[in-house]
Amino acid sequence: MCTTTVDEKTFINKGSVTKYQKNDTDEGLSACSSRDNSFSQEENVIRNAKFHTEEILVSSAECKKKFSHRETFTDHKTPQTGEESMTTTKPEKVFCRKTDLSNYQKIQKNESLCTSADSGTSACWKRNLPMHKRNHKGMKPFICSECNKSFSRKGNLTRHQRIHIGIKPFICTECNRRFSQKVHLTEHQRIHTGMKPFICTECNKSFREKGNLTLHQRIHIGMKPFICSECNKSFTHKSSLTIHQRIHTGMKPFICTECNKSFSRKVNLTNHQRIHTGMKPFLCTECNKSFREKRNLTIHQRSHTGVKPFICTECNKSFTHKTSLTIHQRIHTGMKPFICTECNKSFTHKSCLTIHQRIHTGMKPFICTECNKSFTHKTGFTIHQRIHIGMKPFICTECNKRFSQKGHLTTHQRIHTGMKPFICSECNKSFTQKISLTLHQIIHTGVKPFICTECNKSFSRKVNLTNHQRIHTGMKPFICTECNKSFREKGNLTLHQRIHIGMKPFICSECNKSFTHKTSLTIHQRIHIGMKPFICTECNKSFTHKSSLTIHQRIHTGMKPFICTECNKRFSRKVNLTNHQRIHTGMKPFLCTECNKSFREKRNLTIHQRSHTGVKPFICTECNKSFTHKTSLTIHQRIHTGMKPFICTECNKSFTHKSSLTIHQRIHTGMKPFICTECNKSFTHKTGLTIHQRIHKGMKPFICTECNKSFSRKEHLTIHQRIHTGMKLFICTECNKSFTEKISLTQHQIIHTGMKPFICSECNKSFSQKKYLTKHQRIHTGMKPFICTECNKSFSQKEYLTNHQRIHTGVKLFICTECNKSFSHKISLTQHQRIHTGMKPFICTECNKSFSQKKHLTKHQRIHTGMKP
Repeated sequence: MCTTTVDEKTFINKGSVTKYQKNDTDEGLSACSSRDNSFSQEENVIRNAKFHTEEILVSSAECKKKFSHRETFTDHKTPQTGEESMTTTKPEKVFCRKTDLSNYQKIQKNESLCTSADSGTSACWKRNLPMHKRNHKGMKPFICSECNKSFSRKGNLTRHQRIHIGIKPFICTECNRRFSQKVHLTEHQRIHTGMKPFICTECNKSFREKGNLTLHQRIHIGMKPFICSECNKSFTHKSSLTIHQRIHTGMKPFICTECNKSFSRKVNLTNHQRIHTGMKPFLCTECNKSFREKRNLTIHQRSHTGVKPFICTECNKSFTHKTSLTIHQRIHTGMKPFICTECNKSFTHKSCLTIHQRIHTGMKPFICTECNKSFTHKTGFTIHQRIHIGMKPFICTECNKRFSQKGHLTTHQRIHTGMKPFICSECNKSFTQKISLTLHQIIHTGVKPFICTECNKSFSRKVNLTNHQRIHTGMKPFICTECNKSFREKGNLTLHQRIHIGMKPFICSECNKSFTHKTSLTIHQRIHIGMKPFICTECNKSFTHKSSLTIHQRIHTGMKPFICTECNKRFSRKVNLTNHQRIHTGMKPFLCTECNKSFREKRNLTIHQRSHTGVKPFICTECNKSFTHKTSLTIHQRIHTGMKPFICTECNKSFTHKSSLTIHQRIHTGMKPFICTECNKSFTHKTGLTIHQRIHKGMKPFICTECNKSFSRKEHLTIHQRIHTGMKLFICTECNKSFTEKISLTQHQIIHTGMKPFICSECNKSFSQKKYLTKHQRIHTGMKPFICTECNKSFSQKEYLTNHQRIHTGVKLFICTECNKSFSHKISLTQHQRIHTGMKPFICTECNKSFSQKKHLTKHQRIHTGMKP
């Protein structure tokens, strides 16, 4: 190759040297008359003149394509018509080369135009015409040796090859970014200048590139020229179609180098890689929250602005992004396109299906670092973490109660508004939460899909099964931090903790009584309204709550599922078993703070405390008598009603309460289970033993406030006090005689009936009362069990001993009100008072003579009978 050196510059041919010398000496330069620009070649002048005079040199009539080169512009006559084209007037211009001036003059005269025979296109430059024809024929003769991609022009191939060799000769002066083509640099520089010269005439939106404007305008005209051959879906530009077709082909050419995950679009790969790098380049200016993708930032900013541009045409509900609207509209259409292959359950959006499938796979990918609890989806994990950090960001504006989840706040606010939007179609019962409605509807269907593998008991909810299974396993994972008591369910622990803090948030509006939980208040309110909705199908007895009915029904079925492991005694209620077991353990956990007396059951302590406070809250509406507990009132009311519902199957004797029947039946069975450890005397019921033991201890805790006499039993004190008050409540209907005790009346009434059912087996003598028979039998046996401690004299009856002991003590309790004479026992006083009153109640049936004492009558009657004592 021949080279020439001029001014330390090397040229490969002489023509280049000549051109260089012209430029160097400023000779023969052509100038553009429209601007102060000079050019080294005429062709550059023509190109410059073309842009400044805004003249279009040539264009194709077929495709309206325009060409800027004019060196090869030739004959303009069209072969089809033979007509000449329009001519233009030559403008005054200056050129540095004669050939350029000649060519320009041809342009002005429209001489020597060429026509495309294939398309009938005229006014084409001769050199551009063959390239233009390739568009119609689809010819791409220039092929890249690297990737075999073909091009219709060599210049396009040259630019393309820069991709393989990495040449980017065009550099941005602002950010030093490099480009393989000048047009790309020009478009990029508009980012720095902010210039958007291409404006949409419809909406005035501006763009940096004309291509983007063209694509945007298709939105207004609805044009989607690129159609998928698989599903006929159409797109506004070809790149979208190409990306879409990857759905059908399954091609994902963009692969993450970190985790080998593949993507169908490069932008998705870029966004994904930010997960590994942790980069979040899009920052919210309001709250400084950062995002990996710009669209997420855009959607987030709507939370600050309140913009919800996507509106449902059915219900006018608005949404911040389109996907939410699309998913919402499925509610109206009922469409659930995502179906589980395991159980055929369908879902409105794919994410729900993905989360649901984890139920079948058992996958819980989100793990708490604090307690290692795992979750099927991230939302549950995020909400769970608030437990550890104690965050409750959602606050009720009515009562300032805080919640860790927004859904819980929404549900809570319905308490204040009274809204219950979920209504059962079967019974019209309404609920504040949908889950409550779903669970309620199971009542109507009777479905209980969750079955215990231990006892085959079925449940309508899984949580109930889980809690039930803890009965078999004995697990009680919820522990009170105050007393270490453990519970199977968290709700029970929460209610228990209110005991320690004394919280009773639920208050009855009728009587202001407060309760620790709402169900207790609901059941209590039934007392005021008299509602007993649970009815026994056997005896029609009604109850205020279901558990009472269930326990009651065990009376009819005879079921006693709770068994004592010590003595095998069975109980119908667990609480009864628990209380019974304390007999074996001796535990009495309930302690009276006044007298330190302990009890096995709390209710017994409550009743006992009323003895200190004097409270008797249960009042009889008939006689206003008050009682410390309700059962006593119920039993007392049977006196007024005469009801005795408990009947002995042996003798048909009836009783007002069951315990009396049980004690009575021991007469027939002869059972006396309570034995005194001192004298081995046995008793039919415990009360009798307790009273008896006071004899050995000498305990007489009940003292008369009038005379200081003490008694071992309270009822004896009550009867004794009637002596001082003169009260005789029990009146004989035959003779109107009154008595201080009911038993005295009963014994007296036998006089009128003449009945003497108790017969001595020795002498056949009959008696009206058993105690008289017992005393009489001592005559035959000679037994005198009552011994005087002073003189060792023995007596067959206790009252004889009592009277005798007054000889030693000199006590004379009974005083005559007339003459103040005192007597050691009452009968002597009674006989003495007849002297003052003149009463002689004992009359001889023979001669009608009367006497003040019975012994005097007996002595007198011997006169008539002739009997000698």
